[in-house]
Amino acid sequence: MTDAEPEKGRADAPVEPEPSAERPWWDDPSLPWKHEPTRADIVCFTWLGVAAVYGVAISVLRPGLLGTAPHVLASLGSWSGSVLIGASARDGDPWWPLVWVFGTIGLIKFDWIYWWAGRLWGRELIEVWSGRSERARRANARAERFARKYETLAIVVGFLPIPLPRAVVLAVLGEAGTSLRKFLTVSVISSFVTTGAYLAIGYWIGAPAVEVMRMYGNYLWYVSLAILVVVIGQYWWRQRKPPSA
Repeated sequence: MTDAEPEKGRADAPVEPEPSAERPWWDDPSLPWKHEPTRADIVCFTWLGVAAVYGVAISVLRPGLLGTAPHVLASLGSWSGSVLIGASARDGDPWWPLVWVFGTIGLIKFDWIYWWAGRLWGRELIEVWSGRSERARRANARAERFARKYETLAIVVGFLPIPLPRAVVLAVLGEAGTSLRKFLTVSVISSFVTTGAYLAIGYWIGAPAVEVMRMYGNYLWYVSLAILVVVIGQYWWRQRKPPSA
């Protein structure tokens, strides 16, 4: 046996694969970016979280606020609150002009966040929002096509009470290059007109709407409590349910 033979055997021995590096925290399919996030990514994502928490909180509090603090609810941009204040205006409520102004701002308070998120992450954000739901994917795809085709009209239509995922529309406009000045101008005008329309509807309905809210105001907090129980129950069920293979 020569000295070369052992060397050859060692060369032919299988090489142990190096352990793969651990994936960084930001490399997660549930996050909207595909790169190490910048400060802008983190700030925008934080604001999206704030908007999401606000959405859950206001959905729980809305029934109670409608019966006990409709001016506050309407100033936050709630159409039901605006209708009730419009009805109260017919009975002499002097605060409706101020509610109109604050309601206009309240209705669009988070719009800039979705526009900014679309500018930062584009379609990746919509994919995250769609998740594994084919129904959500189809609805978001329709909203995306509509926003890309009509732009300004898409902003206006987003204020109507129709089943259109408005956040997707706003994100698509940010990704498509709609300027922030144009976006905010159309949003403010549309919000002003929409809030005024809800106030006018309430004024037209008049006393019956006010009387109904006074009658049921003491019970609407129980509706809020029931909604809170449902929200917590849904969250608990999702956490308990094992992920699908």
